[in-house]
Amino acid sequence: MNTRRLGLHGFEVGEIGLGCWQFGGDFGPITDATAVSIMEMATGSGVDFFDTANVYGGGRSEELIGRFNRFRAPGVIVATKYGRGPDAYPDKYTEVGLRRAIDASRQRLGV
Repeated sequence: MNTRRLGLHGFEVGEIGLGCWQFGGDFGPITDATAVSIMEMATGSGVDFFDTANVYGGGRSEELIGRFNRFRAPGVIVATKYGRGPDAYPDKYTEVGLRRAIDASRQRLGV
């Protein structure tokens, strides 16, 4: 798979990544086993970049990715986002809130 440089830190990731919003169940129920199966298929096909956010299923997507990465694919690069939850959007952004959200995401992702 062709790779691209991601951001300022020079991470090289495949041009095709896996969007993980569906793991939160926001589009309908999804079992843990199905989510793991999707991630296994993706990494087995050379995908090494996952995209998620703290609001996907109230953090469920991050939790599933964190468990998967610890036990099955520790080399996957994960990008997560913040800013759409009721504690921030549309006009409640604070440094304290951002730091709290980052810490919670790191905990769910296991990093």
